[in-house]
Amino acid sequence: MLKYLEAIEELPRELKGPLVRVLELFREDIAETVKKSDIERFEKTTEENFNRVWKSIEELAEAQKRTEQRLEQFEKTTEENFNRVWKSIEELAEAQKRTEQRLEQFEKATEENFNRVWKSIEELAESQKRTEKEIKMLTGELKDTRKMVGGLSDTVGYTLENEAYKALPKLLARDFDIEVEGRLVRKYIEYPDGMHDEVNIFGKAKKNGNDLWVVGESKVRMSKREINDFLKMVERLNSIIKRDKLLLGVTHTVMPDIKKYAQSKGIKVYWSYEF
Repeated sequence: MLKYLEAIEELPRELKGPLVRVLELFREDIAETVKKSDIERFEKTTEENFNRVWKSIEELAEAQKRTEQRLEQFEKTTEENFNRVWKSIEELAEAQKRTEQRLEQFEKATEENFNRVWKSIEELAESQKRTEKEIKMLTGELKDTRKMVGGLSDTVGYTLENEAYKALPKLLARDFDIEVEGRLVRKYIEYPDGMHDEVNIFGKAKKNGNDLWVVGESKVRMSKREINDFLKMVERLNSIIKRDKLLLGVTHTVMPDIKKYAQSKGIKVYWSYEF
């Protein structure tokens, strides 16, 4: 029994006390109830049982050591994992700080850019106002210019017509043996529907005793479009003037192909220098 007590001293403290108490109680009970021979036999059996128990205790102690080792390894691994997680959290916090800094810089740059854009828009609006004001002034000046040009054009056109009224009777007598009755004039011809046409050169004449009308167009620079417009007007005149007509074109200048086109339509063209 003594050797067991000595062995128990090597066990962990939490196992040693209970085992010593068990052995002492066990020994007291044996001393009171069994004979010496029985005690020897019991001790032998007890020793065998105790060896098995002791072996189990040793195995348990080894398992405890392994558990403690695993626990230490787990604690170490847990600490390492925690350190990695904490390091990641710190890195994330630093990244968040950098993001916030960049966001602040972006907000500042955006505000500055917006202010510049807004300033440009305001300047553009002011420029647009000035442009509109200038356009308004130019529009007024353009209207005045158009009036002046129109007046000048009318003056030139009327001057050409006035010269034609004087010169054409002699030219028509020379070229067509036509005698103008009265004077050639500028005349508005009215239609039954209330519309009217302005005829630049208009007058009554005779040829070989037959009545006819002289109808002419006066243009500073004659064009094909103006010839066509003149011919359309003559068609309208035909609805109310049934007599024969001599068609004339009076101009300061006309291109050769335009003159040929006029002649092909039965229009006699006179240059102003012929007056």
